[in-house]
Amino acid sequence: MRVAIIGATGMVGSVMLKVLREMSFPITELVPVASEASVGKTVDFDGRECIVVGIQTAIDMKLDIALFSAGGAASLKWAPKFAEVGTTVIDNSSVWRMDPSKKLIVPEINGGSLTTLDKIIANPNCSTIQLVLALKPLHKKYKVKRVVVSTYQSITGTGARATTQLANERAGISGEMAYPYVIDNNCLPHCDDFTESGYTKEELKLTNETKKILDPNINVTATAVRVPVMGGHSEALNIEFENDFDLSEVRMLLHEQEGITVKDDPTTNTYPMPLYSEGKNDVFVGRIRRDESQVNTLNMWVVTDNLRKGAATNAVQIAQLLVNNGLV
Repeated sequence: MRVAIIGATGMVGSVMLKVLREMSFPITELVPVASEASVGKTVDFDGRECIVVGIQTAIDMKLDIALFSAGGAASLKWAPKFAEVGTTVIDNSSVWRMDPSKKLIVPEINGGSLTTLDKIIANPNCSTIQLVLALKPLHKKYKVKRVVVSTYQSITGTGARATTQLANERAGISGEMAYPYVIDNNCLPHCDDFTESGYTKEELKLTNETKKILDPNINVTATAVRVPVMGGHSEALNIEFENDFDLSEVRMLLHEQEGITVKDDPTTNTYPMPLYSEGKNDVFVGRIRRDESQVNTLNMWVVTDNLRKGAATNAVQIAQLLVNNGLV
């Protein structure tokens, strides 16, 4: 299995390398791809020094799988060129997610829909992945009508510039700003660009991607907030169902869902936190309780490492599914 990582030297690309090793993905040749400035450098993978190449070189190699994490412009330009030579692309940017001809995949939910014809596969937004995975077993049982999502998103979702900004602020150093304001000791209700509707693109991703992955009839409204946390996105969910539910059954359904870990015991202060989720692949769910202000409505708290299940892990799991099912 010959695999390229486009953006191998970036934040998500580095985590992809870790996840590929941890999952013992059957790689015979790893091809790291980065900008021209990095060509010729080496990337360590499982004790092997792999030479960074340019993107056209990787296309010409006609590889099996290309994992993209190099931004939307690169994905838009180069993903089709990989697909044309038979390489299956798993793309971490937003450019293909809402394309009706491309599948938006969370393996535990809709991985079974993939076929050999799917040459460009979209990896969902980080905050969407944890949302839909937590909703999946509950929607199947009780039918979700509406979800109100409030996110508390790590600065790592913005990238290296944001982590540098936070580190500089905490050290009292002036430097380049990833955000329009100080992020240390602050919360910014501003993830991605604002649209004419007043919602940010991140908030609209939560709405639109949930509908595409889970059910077009689910209504989702979101407020996305950036918080000074180095790893892990958190979400407060208020979920209205068509049918009533039993809390013990809710916990059981979540516990049985692949990819979910329930941490929910107020008597021992057990609940999900970014500090706990960092470096792990699961989505953690807790603070599970009935909304006493209206019928058939549940509150819960959902946390995951946004660089893991929110990005790299989900992409590698898609690749693993393709291999296991003989689709590449």
